[in-house]
Amino acid sequence: MRIIGVSGVEGTMEFKRRHWPALEEREYRISQGHDSAAALVVDGEFIVGVAEERISRRKHTGDFPIGAIEACLAHAGLELSDIDEIAHSFDYAPYRAMYALDPVSSELYREVLSPEAFSARLHDALPGFSAEGVKHVDHHLSHAASAYFTSGWDDCLVIVIDGMGEAYGATVYRAADGRLDPVHRISAADSIGIFYSVITLHLGFDFNSDEYKIMGLAPYGDPERFRSFFDEAVVLRDDGGWEIPPLRPSGTREERENHLATRRHLAESLIAAREPGSEIDPEHQDAAAGLQACLDRAILHLCGHFGRQLGIRRLALAGGVALNTTANGKLLAAGAFDEIYVQPAAADDGSALGAALHRASLAGEIVNRRSPTPFYGPVHPIERIERALSEFDERIEVTHLPSLAAACEAAADLIATGEVIAWYRGRMEFGPRALGHRSILADPGLPEMRDRVNALVKMREAFRPFAPAVSLEEVDRWFEVPPSTELPYMTVNVDVRPEHRATLPAITHVDGSARVQTVCERDNADFHELLRAVGRHTGREMVLNTSFNVKGQAIVNTPAEALETLLATGIEALFMENILVRKR
Repeated sequence: MRIIGVSGVEGTMEFKRRHWPALEEREYRISQGHDSAAALVVDGEFIVGVAEERISRRKHTGDFPIGAIEACLAHAGLELSDIDEIAHSFDYAPYRAMYALDPVSSELYREVLSPEAFSARLHDALPGFSAEGVKHVDHHLSHAASAYFTSGWDDCLVIVIDGMGEAYGATVYRAADGRLDPVHRISAADSIGIFYSVITLHLGFDFNSDEYKIMGLAPYGDPERFRSFFDEAVVLRDDGGWEIPPLRPSGTREERENHLATRRHLAESLIAAREPGSEIDPEHQDAAAGLQACLDRAILHLCGHFGRQLGIRRLALAGGVALNTTANGKLLAAGAFDEIYVQPAAADDGSALGAALHRASLAGEIVNRRSPTPFYGPVHPIERIERALSEFDERIEVTHLPSLAAACEAAADLIATGEVIAWYRGRMEFGPRALGHRSILADPGLPEMRDRVNALVKMREAFRPFAPAVSLEEVDRWFEVPPSTELPYMTVNVDVRPEHRATLPAITHVDGSARVQTVCERDNADFHELLRAVGRHTGREMVLNTSFNVKGQAIVNTPAEALETLLATGIEALFMENILVRKR
């Protein structure tokens, strides 16, 4: 079968604007269905996937992913008529009665969330597709399938933690023999993901978007200052779950919609709300630290409990909270599991893949193998790159290099001399991390590099850390992990070895940690060759690796977007395949 999975729920923010027109713009993100994407699975194998934001350039968009669907079909050389099913990673039909309890929720269900509303949007975008081929998959089941069926394991524990699916904030599954059986659920009324996001908003950042900034800010603070508040706010239960009383206040529909009572509680019992763009004070750092430590405890509690109860030593994670690399690092270090796999597109873009994989599993077609480095996005042929270069001809200087080896040597030389370069080649990554095909790279050993890249290239907050990409052969030389530890998706924090922290200032966070990406020749050969070349120039097979975009912009997709970003930032050189581009 040929199945396209899709994520996202179009219209949730527009519905909210209609009913609550006087909110701050960032409050409209207190809604569902963002990060729409499409993923194509053929005969049980993942072929191509892309987030709609990479096509439309609207970051975190929840729009129906027509651009992503068309990109998937084009890459695979298929027509819409070749597709057997389109599977949506939400299924609100079982909750119709719940949404009928008040007029506004009833209208939301009818106009936005219902299967009928989705079918109407699909028909508008793809009028030739048969309604019989439209399927809906429970959201957490979609996430779980994305983790289980790309883990390469037949038997494991699968845990999904996010803001919320249709009705739940976390679900625990036992996975075995191609089946996913739920064993525990935590209601969205006690969602640790929503709690984390509400405090993200309270600290002056964007709900459902900037949670990773809290993770980056937390190491600057003291987690004990507000420990008592968080211990009372998130009550760990003996059954492995938790309750979050501050999320459960009674009130009006508007108060529930925008978490107003919870936010008042934070202002009264934690700290005053921070205005966006204002100074970040020690109390903000301490609140972030307390929140992150609370999340670490909750995740270890949930995962450890069910690992012990079910006697399972392998864990697969998905859902947006699974992208919290600090919590993942604490979980790995705790030793509760022999192996932990975080699906590299763990947020809602990855649920599109999971919906398709689940439908393929029902047809008995699934191919369960460990996800390689997720270069599953579109690729742009050299002819399109050459066209883009000609369009920018008056503003750039172009040097064609004879081979990948020559490009790697030239790039390594520039990195070693302190330049910031962009590295663009092959298929785009599927998921939030740039892992060597749409990356900005620099020398991690230069003291000024972190501030320079934050200010002049990424144009983002100075407290934000950068990740290292290191060859698999050298990971244990620089980081406190056993030899040949594979961390290929940039989803786990580990400690930099103390003796190297001072010489790796650009990638060592204030707490001595780093969000490591290991690069092996097996499934990331071109990037591995670049790191080898960097090693010959600097003595370290390592670079600072951050995504090829600037603040507020989706990671670049097309050659033209790569050139525009080069010209608009402090990036000093761009390698597009084996072509070196500089500004005139």
